[in-house]
Amino acid sequence: MKLNCYAETDSLYIDLSEKPNTESREISEGVVLDYDAKGNLVGIDIDNASKKVQLKQLIPNKFPWKVQTFPA
Repeated sequence: MKLNCYAETDSLYIDLSEKPNTESREISEGVVLDYDAKGNLVGIDIDNASKKVQLKQLIPNKFPWKVQTFPA
């Protein structure tokens, strides 16, 4: 999973899979879910992200496996 923040557009894309999306559905204003050809959720696009989610701190919590992080 990858979190992609785009300051210039104030958007956040949560990439859940390497698979390409073939369908997108807006579930609320500025929140779009992307699905692959089999209907599996592959990404979440959030517009005006700074107003909808806290982006200043990311805390992996209760993961049953080791979380790998990379410097920006």
